[in-house]
Order: sequence, then C-alpha cells, then structure tokens
Amino acid sequence: MVNSNSSLDFMLPVKRPTTGAALEVDSESSSLTKKHRSFVSTATSATGGTAGVSAVNMGGGNADANNGVSNGVGGRNGKAPIGDIDEDLHSRQLAVYGRETMRRLFASNILVSGLQGLGAEVAKNLILAGVKSVTLHDEGNVELWDLASSFIFSEEDLGKNRALASVQKLQELNNAVVISTLTDELTKEQLSNFQAVVFTDISLDKAMEYDDYCHKHQPPIAFIKSEVHGLFGSVFCDFGPKFTVFDVDGEDPRTGIIASISNDNPALVACVDDERLEFQDGDLVVFSEVRGMTELTDGKPRKIKNARPYSFTIEEDTTNYTAYERGGIVTQVKEPKVLNFKTLKQALTDPGDFLLSDFSKFDRPPLLHLAFQALDKFIADFGRYPVAGSEEDAQKLISLVNDINNSLPDGRLEEIDQKLLRNFAFGARAVLNPMAAMFGGIVGQEVVKACSGKFHPLFQFFYFDSVESLPNGPLDPDDLKPLNSRYDAQISVFGSKLQKKLEDAKVFIVGSGALGCEFLKNLALMGVCCGDGGKLTVTDDDVIEKSNLSRQFLFRDWNIGQAKSTVAASAANLINPSLHVEALQNRASPETENVFDDTFWENLNVVINALDNVTARLYVDQRCLYFQKPLLESGTLGAKCNTQMVIPHLTENYGASRDPPEKQAPMCTVHSFPHNIDHCLTWARSEFEGLLEKTPAEVNAYLSNPNEYISAMNKAGDAQARDTLERVLECLERDRCDTFQDCITWARLKFEDYFSNRVKQLTFTFPEDAVTSSGAPFWSAPKRFPRPLQFSVHDLSHLPFVTAGAILRAETFGIPIPDWVNSSEKLANAVEKVIIPDFLPKKDAKIVTDEKATSLSTASIDDAAVISELVMKLERCREKLPPGYKMNPIQFEKVRLSICLSLCVYVCMHSLCHFCASWP
Repeated sequence: MVNSNSSLDFMLPVKRPTTGAALEVDSESSSLTKKHRSFVSTATSATGGTAGVSAVNMGGGNADANNGVSNGVGGRNGKAPIGDIDEDLHSRQLAVYGRETMRRLFASNILVSGLQGLGAEVAKNLILAGVKSVTLHDEGNVELWDLASSFIFSEEDLGKNRALASVQKLQELNNAVVISTLTDELTKEQLSNFQAVVFTDISLDKAMEYDDYCHKHQPPIAFIKSEVHGLFGSVFCDFGPKFTVFDVDGEDPRTGIIASISNDNPALVACVDDERLEFQDGDLVVFSEVRGMTELTDGKPRKIKNARPYSFTIEEDTTNYTAYERGGIVTQVKEPKVLNFKTLKQALTDPGDFLLSDFSKFDRPPLLHLAFQALDKFIADFGRYPVAGSEEDAQKLISLVNDINNSLPDGRLEEIDQKLLRNFAFGARAVLNPMAAMFGGIVGQEVVKACSGKFHPLFQFFYFDSVESLPNGPLDPDDLKPLNSRYDAQISVFGSKLQKKLEDAKVFIVGSGALGCEFLKNLALMGVCCGDGGKLTVTDDDVIEKSNLSRQFLFRDWNIGQAKSTVAASAANLINPSLHVEALQNRASPETENVFDDTFWENLNVVINALDNVTARLYVDQRCLYFQKPLLESGTLGAKCNTQMVIPHLTENYGASRDPPEKQAPMCTVHSFPHNIDHCLTWARSEFEGLLEKTPAEVNAYLSNPNEYISAMNKAGDAQARDTLERVLECLERDRCDTFQDCITWARLKFEDYFSNRVKQLTFTFPEDAVTSSGAPFWSAPKRFPRPLQFSVHDLSHLPFVTAGAILRAETFGIPIPDWVNSSEKLANAVEKVIIPDFLPKKDAKIVTDEKATSLSTASIDDAAVISELVMKLERCREKLPPGYKMNPIQFEKVRLSICLSLCVYVCMHSLCHFCASWP
C-alpha cells in the first residue's frame, strides 16, 4: 500500500521506448502456472519452513569505515533517497518481500570475503537486491582458473587483486549500493561494521575464530561460510544464540470461511467446500464474525488438530457454548519462532540434522561433513589442494577422512565411500561456475533472511553434490591435466574431451530475461559454443525495462528500450570473447517456423527454456519431442523455482503431465459475491480490460470505418452488440474526458460506483435478513454481507486508487498528465471538487445469483430497436468530434504492470475487505 504522502511517480504511464524493436512477450521466468509440485523454495530449511531474522540485527556500524584499501564508489542517487524504495526497479522483489522487509534490507551492510566465482555470485545477488552497502574482501590476485568461475574477470585482470578488479563491474549492477573494498587481512573488530558476513575462501580455524566473535557480538552478526569444490558445495549458517524468526514461510496467513461449528469436545469446525483449507496440525487460528458461539471471538488463538481439506478440530470444549448460528472467518496466526544456533566449533562435532536436497542421498551429508573438514586439514598440512587425477593425493584425503571419523566420540560412519571421496579430491581446487551460481543464490537468500525479517534460515549445515554430472566411466588422469586455458578448472573435473564437446555444441536458448541472463553467463564461462564448431542462438522478442534491472544482471540502465536478446548476447561476449552467439528477436511459435525451420532444429544439441508462460513452453517442448532434442525446462516464482531435464527416450517431456484446469468462478460470484482474492483479481482485470483496452479499441474501430462497423452491429442484432454500442456511446458522450480534471472526476465516480453504490444496491435488493426461496438465510457462507465504503482523501488507498485510475484514463484520451499529480495535497483538492450525486436504489434492479449463468447481459426482444437508436446517437456524437479523433487503448501487459497492479490491488483490497476473508 502506498503512503498518501509519498511520491506517486510510480503510477505515471510508462511509454514504450521507440528505439529498438517493438516487442511483445516477457521472457523472464517469473510466472509459472504449471507443475507447482516441482517447485523448490530457496528459503526451505531443514525444519521444513522458511523464515527470517530479528530486526535487532538491522543496527550496526558503517561498512564504509574500513581499514586497508577502500574504494567507495557509488552511493544512492536518483529520485529515491536512502530508505525509500524505487518501485519501478524493485517491483517484483517488493511483491515477494513486502515494503517493511525491503526497508530493512536496504539498511543492511554486508561483508563478502573471497571474490572467486562463489563470492562474485553472492555479491552480485546482494547488490541487485539493493542492500545498503557491500564490502568486498580478498587478499589474493586473479588467476587463470578464476576465469572459469567468475563473470567479473577477464584476461586483462590477471595478476590484479580480486576485490579491486571486481568493484567497478559490480557497481554497474546498482548505483544505489555503496561498494567498497578491503585487501588486507581482516581483524575480528572489523566485523562489527556489518549485519551479516559471508566467507567463501577461509580456513576452518580462522572461520571458527570469526564465527565465535560474531556469535557473541551484541547484537549478533549473521555468519555464513560457504565453499564450492568441483561438484561439491557446502553452506554453514550461524545467526546467533537466540535468533527470532517472525515469518516462517513468507506466505499470507491462511483463511477459511466457516460453514458450521459443533458443540463438542473437541469442537469440529467445517468450512465451505469450494476451497480447500491449507491449515496444518499445530497451526494457531483466531475466529471472527461468528454469529452465535461468541465465546470463540475473544481473539484468543486456538490450536488446530486433525486438519482436513474442508474441516478441522480445535483443542477446546464447546459443549456448553452458545449454539453456532451462521457466518464466521477463521484466520491463521503466525507466531515468532526462536532458533538457537550453535557456533561453528560446536556444530562441527554436533551438526544436528542436515538439510537434504536429494532424498536418494540420505547417507551423503554426514560423509561430506567429514570430507570438507579433511580438505581443510589437507591444505593446512601440504599448503595446496589435491592434484586432479592424483591417486596419491586422493588416498591422503581419504586417510584424513578416516582419521576424523575414528576420532568422533559417537556418530561414526560405518562405511566410507572411497569413490565419492576420490571425485571430491580430484575436483577440490576447481570452482565451477554452475556450482558457484547455485550456491551464490542460496547464500544470497540466506543473507536476505538474516537482514530482512522473512523466511526460515538454513539451520545449520547444507551439503550438495552433483557427481552424476561426471562422464560415464573412469576418467584418464592425463585428460584432467591443465592446458593453460581459461577452462582449466573445468577440465580438472570433466576432462579435456568433454570440454571439447561443450565448445562445439549448438545450443538454443528461448528467452533472455532473468533466467536467460544466468544461462548465457553460465554457458559463456563454461566455454559452451566457444569452439569453431559451436553456436549459441538466443531469441527474445522483448525489450529491456527498468523493472528488469533488479534481477536480469546483464542489463544496465543505459540499455532500457533495447532488445533483450541483443544486449544479453553482447554482454555474454564480453564475459567470453570466444562465444559464438547469434541474437534474434523472434518469438518461438508456429508463426516463426520459417526462421526456426527443420534444419535449425535438427542441428541443435540441446534446448534451454527461459520462458514466462505455459503456452510457449509447451510449443518448445513439442518441437524438442518431435526432433528428439534434450530440453532444460525451468522457471522461478518469488523465492521458489523448478527445473526439469527432458531427455529423449529416458524421461517424460514437459507436456506429458498437465495440471487440472483451474476452477472458473461463476460470473455472479465474481461481480457480486466474491469470497477470495482470485475472484477480485479476475473482476479487476476484467474491469481494466473493458474500460481501458476493449472499449477504446471499439471506439477506434467505429471511428475508422463507421459504415462498416454499424452494418456489422445491425447484422448481429443481439444483446452483445447492444452492450458494445452502449459502451462506445458512453465513452464518447457521457464519460468523454477533455481535461485531466475530467479524468479525476471519472475515476472518483468509479470509486463511488464500485465501492459504495453497487454495495448499497446489493444490500437494498438483498437485505441482511433476506432468505432464499427455501427459507434459508441468503447471506450464508460463503456469501458475506457487505458494507459500503465512505471515500476519504486521507485513506491510504482511496486517493491512490483515484489517481491511478485518472492517469490511466488520461492516457486513453491522450490528455497530458500535469506535474502536480506528485502532490498529495493538490490531488486531494482536485478530488474534493468532484460532485457526487446522491444514490437512489432501484427497486427493479436485477442482480444475477444463478451460478450457472455465463454472462451478466440479458437478452431483449427489442435489441434491434435499441441498436438502431444507439446508432443514431453515435452518429450525432461523431459529428461533434474533431477530425482524426482517436483513442489510445491500454493493453494489460507488463509495460503497464505497475499501473495495472496499482489499480487492481486497490480495487481488490476494497472488495475483499468488505466481501470476504482473504485479505486481512
């Protein structure tokens, strides 16, 4: 919700840039409507929840006060001062975290120590998220092996300090974040400048020393240690001895509409059966709006037992309570949760439960817990990493693992998987970019949890391996030897033969949004399509917008308006000049099969989807199925994600399973009796398209060719044609706007119509004591008796609703938007000038209550006569219009997303507050 005193710039229409290609579809993978079952939440912990941190950690010192080399480049600039949120830039993030969470995040100072591939990914993610400051620490210099893992470095950076070589390119990601560097050895006292510290290249002894300091610090400093070695990775988190989680999953409180409550011990609560309840045993709930059994509406939380899809019991004896009559809402109460983190030193010997990411590897985390400790011991003893392919070094590491295992007082492993440890030893020195990217995302999310107050943190160890990615059969040690190339780290894990195959691959990426940028970066660093026979084709028919910059890291603010695929391909070429990439702006669809023809598909080795809609995914999936090409399918939704690898003749394809069709709400429910947020969103979207897109388009169709348009309407002669003509006439006559004040008047009257007059008419037609033909109360679950709203310019949602509506209306009529829309006071004065007619309810108003009705329009035997009369009025109206008069339809697309959502959210909020329980 927008503060009425804040700037309303975010509501101003955003013109589509005229430079570059005019494109249509968003290729970000930020919207998924299929396969929710395969989502993996980046916020999931070993406890099964997701959550965050006490706001007490948001204090702390200034990360700019550094000892050593400091390059304080950047700072907050533009219209948004420190603490404010640039909603154009962070709109998607704001939807996931919320405004208060974002403000806490923007006040956080973070240290990232170790700027190889993993550290670079962590820093990138935090800078894009918009923390207050990031301090980069690294005492080492850029090496050739770093080029395989870090998108920041180029061959020109070899020999330079990693932190100093990183700062400029990282600063480009977000000028609102203060980025500074440290190149000397850290002292414990310097850690007090930060709310969270991340170490990606540190010895175990030093890590325990720093963690102990952070654990005892007041307030505690969130400590995260993460490592990537070949195909193995680990994360350790310590957020202090008493860490408060305020929101364990980041989801809105679950609600249900009550149908009945029994006088029993325990009491059975039944809810309406049109929506499944999402309560779980142990959840706390409160009751409200219950008629009868008022003993339950005392605000006291009750614990749920025996949760079912449409009912549950509560631990309470209601035998002697007043009998339940009707109505009522049950709402989940979220309780804070306190986590007692152990220090790293304590957790090494008593790790507790490990977070599992692969349930086929139950025995893997305990072994990797020993392996990472053994590797630290190996480096301390020999001053180096094990050599790739060296059986001698592998045996030394295995021996160290056995020693640590045997020294354990309890919990010793009975078996040691030597083959796994050999693979671990061979790739120990390598930091592979795909692994760095994965763990960079995980660690970045943990930092967000430590600073933002949402999601359950990782508690405390997480280990991961991807040994199944290795080639089948044993690798020749000679094939693992470095070739003095930028791919040596990767060769040390996979061998030079596989590296050659990667370089000569032909890959097709569909979409270059958030995931597409990551894929392009990963492939460029891996050397995919970088050989003489390789080629990477990326297509995306979209252009770059400001809201993309917070997550599509290959784009910069100076790229706004340019084609995504072209800019992304050029940026990938800068990461690796050997990349052979072609950027197209074609949508992958049946209409472009002359571009992506049979020859194109037959020559591909693999296809990667980075799309945002199911239709396009299914099309690409069908093409891959037909041409028998492997497909990597993926998508993101907030803090959740899913991946699916489709291998011909081995796995099912993406389209092999379909989600059941979504249940369509009856039209009468959507328009008059909504009882969940989906109903109100559906209605708001319908209103938006009808008022701002379809009707202006009909006006233009009529004005461009009046005779043909009228002929078609006369020929149709039905209720739909009559309704269309009525809307066109209303738009050009009664509701036509010539000034911005007219637009404000229109929007203010729409508010009165939506949230007052329609409610008054509804309650006049169906009073609170109305009954059905069978004698049952009309206003029974899920229907709820509504109350009309009284408009107030001081309300935090009323004035922004009118403002957003007026701005949208002005754009449809081509009316300039005055600068004073940024002044709440002037807006309020303009709105208060609007004269609101008194409402008189209609005694003969017909409100549809039949759930089987598919349309709210009613047919009439006089439709043809009405149409003739409307045509005559339209002709008289057209004669008064200036020559060449035309409207500007506004499409409900992401270029208008912030405005659309402003209107829809305000509309839904009002509807839900007074019609249902889905909005608190």
